[in-house]
Amino acid sequence: MTTRNETLCDSVADLVGRTPLVRMPALEREFGGRVELHAKLEFMNPGGSVKDRPGLQMLRDALADGRLRAGKRIIDATSGNTGVAYSLFGAALGYPVTLVMPANVSPARKAITEAYGTEIVYSSEMEGSDGAIRLVRQLVAEDPERWFYPDQYSNPSNPLAHYLSTGPELLEALGDKLTHFVAGIGTSGTIMGTARRLKEHRRAIHVCAIEPEDALHGLEGLKHMASSIVPAIYHPAELDEVMPMPTEEGWDVAERFHAEEGIFIGHSGGAAIAGALRLARRLPAGERACMVALIPDRGERYLPLLGLEKRDVW
Repeated sequence: MTTRNETLCDSVADLVGRTPLVRMPALEREFGGRVELHAKLEFMNPGGSVKDRPGLQMLRDALADGRLRAGKRIIDATSGNTGVAYSLFGAALGYPVTLVMPANVSPARKAITEAYGTEIVYSSEMEGSDGAIRLVRQLVAEDPERWFYPDQYSNPSNPLAHYLSTGPELLEALGDKLTHFVAGIGTSGTIMGTARRLKEHRRAIHVCAIEPEDALHGLEGLKHMASSIVPAIYHPAELDEVMPMPTEEGWDVAERFHAEEGIFIGHSGGAAIAGALRLARRLPAGERACMVALIPDRGERYLPLLGLEKRDVW
């Protein structure tokens, strides 16, 4: 298990990463001791999600090369979690932040970003994350000198954050035991950067990306690539597998995880665990495995959705 050793930190940035791994003993019972299942709990980052890693990396790299400097305002398109990271670190570094979000992003994410003093510009809820991307590009083109636009969907610092931190943390904790890694596709930075580091390990590790099965889905934060603006940082040929996931299966496994493992996670995390369970079920008889599913955030950010029937969000 990875642990946090910091007891005295110079800034909130020092708290990013070193998130814990936790076993899933209730879910493991199905496999009779042959499969270890671990959840990488990214909601333990200070901003509450995996997006703290790339958010901080993109800002640090821009400060280092001068793209982010006095007088600039940070702007990007986000479905919520990266926006929280920008808001958190923008406040800590002294830079104002504007976010372009689909109007139907969860109220919790809107409230968290606004608490940091972030300005929010809403794009059409009918166009999802792609509509936010189109609108932010328009705003930047109209006044390029005003903005620092990290462009999380195209910025190589996004996957670099996971190459430098998430991948090494997994190998430090599990080493040669690790056989499978599963994570969802949003910007694709998490899966791409982690995959690159894991593929350098001396033992082969199967990397599986989870995407929604359909264009109209209820797995908030994940992208259905065939119907979306494909991020420039996404290179599926570097992955072993891209697994389509139905909304209902992701929601059902998240609910099962709440009830049986005692951890309240979001639906994209449920989809990652569902993918790991599928991989475990298709192992050849007698084969052993050690799998990690990355959990991007906690379920509190989805509470308004949890009050709806599943059919209402598909």
